[in-house]
Amino acid sequence: MTKIYLCRHGQTAWSLAGKHTGRTDISLTAEGGEEARRLGTRLRNASFAAVLASPLRRAQQTCDLAGFGGAAETVADLAEWDYGDYNGLTSAEIRSRRPDWQLFRDGCPGGERLEDVAQRVDRVLPRLRASTGNVLIFSHGHLLRVLALRWAGIPPEVGARFSLAPGSLSILGHDSASRDPVLDRWNDVCHQGA
Repeated sequence: MTKIYLCRHGQTAWSLAGKHTGRTDISLTAEGGEEARRLGTRLRNASFAAVLASPLRRAQQTCDLAGFGGAAETVADLAEWDYGDYNGLTSAEIRSRRPDWQLFRDGCPGGERLEDVAQRVDRVLPRLRASTGNVLIFSHGHLLRVLALRWAGIPPEVGARFSLAPGSLSILGHDSASRDPVLDRWNDVCHQGA
């Protein structure tokens, strides 16, 4: 059965600092580049019917350094959550202004709400479900949480309870008996030496 491999981009200066990066188009750090290469080593024996990537530089670089850039199709709907007025801020900085703020509940002023991100993901899911082979995706932490939960039929607001490390690998699949969509693997960083 088809599996969907989710790769979060490697480390950036902002992910290292805990800043919400959103649509800011920044590059990987040197460590982020190494994370991407280790991810590529982990995936080198797998085959994919399609490789999809966010248009943002950090995801594109991760895809390239992992060795899949030549096969990748850029998909605008795989871009990270638009954090609007909260872009570049840490959660602590946001909560100093709004103590009860929760991204998955409240969204971001001047940016997207969870419903907006879910709509973008829902435009990608039919293609994933129709694939006759494995699909590899390079994208971002919050977007991939929403995609995984929508895949498995789990309410996307639960994404607030999932973490996703830079350079991580997650795999979506199907239950072998029921064929229901499932999360096979989540936030796997064993290839990173962690």
